Amino acid sequence: MTKNKLDYKLAGVDINAGNKAVELIKGSVKSTFSKNVLIGLGGFGALYDLKLIAKEYDHPVLVQSIDGVGTKTIIARKLKKYDTIGIDLLSAAANDILVMGARPITFLDYIANDKLDPVVIKEIVTGMVRACKDTNVSLIGGETAEMPDTYLPGEHDLVGVITGVVEKNKIINGNLIAPGDTILGLPSSGLHTNGYSLARKIFFDIGNYDINDYPEGLTSSVGLTLLEPHINYTNDIFTLLDRNIIIKGMAHITGGGLIENIPRILPENCTANINKGTWEILPVFNVMQLVGNIDETEMFRTFNMGIGMIIIASNDEANSIKKLINVSEIGKIEEGERGVKII
Repeated sequence: MTKNKLDYKLAGVDINAGNKAVELIKGSVKSTFSKNVLIGLGGFGALYDLKLIAKEYDHPVLVQSIDGVGTKTIIARKLKKYDTIGIDLLSAAANDILVMGARPITFLDYIANDKLDPVVIKEIVTGMVRACKDTNVSLIGGETAEMPDTYLPGEHDLVGVITGVVEKNKIINGNLIAPGDTILGLPSSGLHTNGYSLARKIFFDIGNYDINDYPEGLTSSVGLTLLEPHINYTNDIFTLLDRNIIIKGMAHITGGGLIENIPRILPENCTANINKGTWEILPVFNVMQLVGNIDETEMFRTFNMGIGMIIIASNDEANSIKKLINVSEIGKIEEGERGVKII
């Protein structure tokens, strides 16, 4: 009895495809390297020299975070458009450390799938590289994992690890927030990277829309509206911090929306009163609420509702901030139980 020889590729993992993917991306990845990167792509680990950075700080503190893009990858697959989800990945992670005043310096990515397609990997990383270069972050390494029988055909999972640095006495943690402070909101571009399981349920199951349909109220197709990249606020925030603007607290408005994220930075005696109508609620949120018959409170605790990040500052500093970056005054801090009131 003759048996065919078994190899790794027949089992579902193509080493040659992995090597090809590395060849396709290594040039663009290297273009993100600062002079601090000693060894990047291809080694067992990345080496990053901290000596030059340490000279710029009296007491540098490293800040790290890990994040993903959730089921937004399903939208990318449906559209066969992968060049923006890498942007989402960096933005989601960078904004999380930015709220502590940290300047992002390095990024690592993890891309998993059922079957590795080098061209798709190149598209994903191309967006990631563009986002890294926009904010002077070095993409120092990553991992591509081909995992048959783990993921559905064509699906991807993206995870990113970011490292930043902040002066210890300039860490922003919200402990200076006090009644009377002003709440400013930076506009979002759409859903960013949160709420996609509910959004897909609304559009595809309840609304029976196709990925290329244009529901009334939207100026782009369902797919392109949902794929709009997550905004990275690094350059905006450092426009302020580099001018010594005093920010008392910041919150990245991710899963949980304004209702769940703002309390994470509030002292015990502070309530955030958010005034509806002080910023533009993007059309996609109005359409989803209508199609899905979603309660307003549920909308505000699931989606960002048009605000991607909030800044809390004194009234004087808030006035200075308004002159420097695009923000809306959306509320005030009042004395009371820690939490958020949408009024």
